[in-house]
Amino acid sequence: MSIFITVAIVFLVLMIVYQIAQASEYAASLRTTEKERQKKTNHLMAILLSAFFLLGIYAIWFCHNALKGQLLLTSASKEGEAYDSMFLVTIIVTGIVFFITHILLFWFAYKYKATDDKNSSYFFAHNNKLELIWTTVPAIVMAVLVAIGLRNWMNVTSVAPAKADVVEIVGKQFNWLIRYPGKDHVFGKRNYRNINDATNVLGIDEKDPASADDIVAQNGEMHIVVGKPIKLIIGARDVIHDVGLPHFRLKMDAVPGITTTMWFTPTITTAKMKEMTKNPNFVYEISCDQMCGKGHYSMRGTIIVETQAEYDAWMATQTAYFAAPAKAAPADSAKTSPAPAVAVK
Repeated sequence: MSIFITVAIVFLVLMIVYQIAQASEYAASLRTTEKERQKKTNHLMAILLSAFFLLGIYAIWFCHNALKGQLLLTSASKEGEAYDSMFLVTIIVTGIVFFITHILLFWFAYKYKATDDKNSSYFFAHNNKLELIWTTVPAIVMAVLVAIGLRNWMNVTSVAPAKADVVEIVGKQFNWLIRYPGKDHVFGKRNYRNINDATNVLGIDEKDPASADDIVAQNGEMHIVVGKPIKLIIGARDVIHDVGLPHFRLKMDAVPGITTTMWFTPTITTAKMKEMTKNPNFVYEISCDQMCGKGHYSMRGTIIVETQAEYDAWMATQTAYFAAPAKAAPADSAKTSPAPAVAVK
């Protein structure tokens, strides 16, 4: 209700301003000639544009100050640092261009407003030198920025280091399925025909010997080791999803029927990040960055970055997906022996 009232008030204020402007224009038309009215209107518009520019600059500064504490901290991966550097360079280059062009734009709107002086500005329809400059320079700058981006992209999508751990992550409406290869470091084969939500969520071939020790986490929680490269094998069970890792500055589409990969090296443990953010509930998020259905908003997983010792201890508690259920301990024979039969006459 409060939002509706606010919108209604804003609308009424705008209507009042519009009516005042209409009345002022009508009153001016009674006092002055058309040429004088046009001159005053141009002067007013030039002043308003200048005020709008100053207000916009203040808004940029205000938003930056208000949000700087809420922005992501330094990248939590070694490869993400290159993306942060690329982003900073892009912001500097485009920021310089933005301020130069907009200062000139609003200054020209004020300086060269319509006046009686016919020599206040000069118009020319064509200039080869200017067109060459404003076409060539931006093209070169953009090519450099694209080249930097391609270099970083090819790095994280290239062959992972030999010592890298491997984890499979599969998107499913609306959660993430995580699979670890077990002690043999080899994943069992998968076949979509084997998928069964009750017994085989990934369609793993149970007859494949490599599947025997595979570990599947259906709670969307991934454990990785700090300082050790991790390769993600990415897929989807139903529609297109996207593995978004904002704290590591990485993302990759998860496409049904197509396997995509990327790798990175985490540099900050979850425990350390909790200290840095002063947030005891901090978690590294796995977001779905592709609209995937009505439950898209809830498709969220987590990554636990820990030491090798912590990872090994956690892995020791995990059970293989196809492990036989533990047999019940034999019951006490004295307690389980049947009661003597009683003859019923």
